[in-house]
Amino acid sequence: MARVASNPLCLHRFRPYLQASQSSPSLLKSTFHYQTKPRKFPTVSCQTSPESSETSTPAEKEVLEPGTVSDDTKREDTGASQDPGLPEFPNKDVNKRIAVVSLLAAAGLFLSSRLDFGVSLTDLSAAALPYEEALSNGKPTVVEFYADWCEVCRELAPDVYKVEQQYKDRVNFVLLNVDNTKWEQELDEFGVEGIPHFAFLDRKGNEEGNVVGRLPGKYLLENVEALARGEASIPHARVVGQYSSAEKRKVRSVVDPRSHG
Repeated sequence: MARVASNPLCLHRFRPYLQASQSSPSLLKSTFHYQTKPRKFPTVSCQTSPESSETSTPAEKEVLEPGTVSDDTKREDTGASQDPGLPEFPNKDVNKRIAVVSLLAAAGLFLSSRLDFGVSLTDLSAAALPYEEALSNGKPTVVEFYADWCEVCRELAPDVYKVEQQYKDRVNFVLLNVDNTKWEQELDEFGVEGIPHFAFLDRKGNEEGNVVGRLPGKYLLENVEALARGEASIPHARVVGQYSSAEKRKVRSVVDPRSHG
């Protein structure tokens, strides 16, 4: 027994084994090598300015081990993998603006087509040729009997204006106001009972036909085209639509004998 205890070699043999088992770096590396969850280590970044280093708080940043993927990167990859061709829902404000613009455009188109930017019976009467001059210049003539209170007359004013602008060099356009007592004889001569009443006269002043009331614009256009070409007859000689009765006319005396209104 005294021999074993006094032998220092026996005790020295076990020390390297114990030290290797406690501090072997290869075993620690192998243990951490199989961890799949990424490890994050906080790092501290300090400002270089000495003045602000006392009051500022160090900002912490996350540092990942090599070979690992962060959760933010995974979320970005998931969002990028979605189908980019899917349509996005439009903003409500954009829809409202589009609706307002569409309504304004539709209203403007309707008003421009019906009113022709403000053409009225007064404008037509001012541009019309005096009746006596129209019968003496050797051109065919369109005579319209109208009244300022006639709704159908006001509605057809833009259509009459367009035709007049197209054929004013070859056809006379005359407007006679049924409220003017000056035209009593012409009212009886042309048999005016409703307005608007359009009488179509040839180059010699003879009536070829008439159109009364609200009718499609082609009736007036085709008749004026026939007059301009000097045809013996017009395609629409006796046509009656919705009209205002001439019996409602408000008779007034002639102020200016030269007036054709």
